[in-house]
Amino acid sequence: MSTTEDLPIPERALALSDELRTAFKRLLRSMQREGGELEGGVSMMQYMLLALIHEQPGIGVAALARLQNVRGPTVSAQVKSLEEAGLVERSAPDPQDRRRSGLHLSAHGLAILDTLRARRRDALARRIARLTPQQVDALAAAMQPLLEIGQA
Repeated sequence: MSTTEDLPIPERALALSDELRTAFKRLLRSMQREGGELEGGVSMMQYMLLALIHEQPGIGVAALARLQNVRGPTVSAQVKSLEEAGLVERSAPDPQDRRRSGLHLSAHGLAILDTLRARRRDALARRIARLTPQQVDALAAAMQPLLEIGQA
């Protein structure tokens, strides 16, 4: 029985894949540049950790490391910095595994995350506003397929 993984990839899909990767890479870099100094001295990795903790309250350090595809000690050090800055709080240790405690954003952490998200949203919206109406329509039409690609 053959799977979709076994089928040849159409040339058009390969070409679009290359263009999409390039576009996303450029977009990400420009958003990082436009974001400038992150709020409260938060690094890009810490920003991403804050977002993940917000999306998954109670997540542990090991799970964060897996999601970010980063070594546990690296994430642990970043989380410690976020704790010291008052952005992240740990819940009581898990009764089943005393070494594990869940992570939650503090009120200050949530405020910083909201500020960073708004700054990035506004920077991207300004770029979109410079497009022609036809380009905006094309971008809007591409959103659903892009979201589907991201789900795979």
